[in-house]
Amino acid sequence: MGSTDVIASVKAELGRPSAMQPDKGKVAIFVDCSPTAEPTFEGRGGEELSAELSSALQHCLLGGKSGAGAGIDLSSLVVVEGKVCWDLYIDGLVISSDGNLLDALGAAIKAALSNTGIPSVHVAAEAASDEQPEVDISDEEFLQFDTSGVPVITTLTKVGKHYIVDATLEEESQMSSAVSISINRQGHICGMIKRGGVGLDPSVILDMISVANFVSRQLMDKLDSEIAAADADEDES
Repeated sequence: MGSTDVIASVKAELGRPSAMQPDKGKVAIFVDCSPTAEPTFEGRGGEELSAELSSALQHCLLGGKSGAGAGIDLSSLVVVEGKVCWDLYIDGLVISSDGNLLDALGAAIKAALSNTGIPSVHVAAEAASDEQPEVDISDEEFLQFDTSGVPVITTLTKVGKHYIVDATLEEESQMSSAVSISINRQGHICGMIKRGGVGLDPSVILDMISVANFVSRQLMDKLDSEIAAADADEDES
């Protein structure tokens, strides 16, 4: 995506499901904007953008607070309902910035998740209802994380009467508004956010969704191809 470079990593730890969602695991997304990527990332500017990107990724990939529309299947992270689950910590790092950060981070996270193996967990014995069960984490058996429902993010940036896909930093500086839409392989919209103070006519938003649907399929095909090629190189080595 232009001269924008980002890195994403995934860490998994055993935790306890929340009382509100005992049948789901948990995912937290954090973004760090390196000051070397852009001078404006120094100090508070970088902190605010990091928080904004983290929140946007949470919304686009994990849906609402209820989990509705989530592109990541949180129920697949449960080991023992109400007691043990996997907590995923997804970290994104912006190395260089030339615009379209959200889309680049979304693609990097999808690629990182496709390369994530979750260790098999054996529950040693049934525990009493008020006790945590004993678990044994395998060092040899891993379950490949299912990314079939994980969406990609497509941002359409409105400049004048036109909107741009994969906008550069210069183009973003001239925008009146931008709409980011996360769409999965099945064509389902997992999340949508708008930036900028200028309102958009509903017909324009519908047109943006149509364009994003087309672009997202191309991006997913490209991303899947790159991931498959990387896996093949890894197997050969």
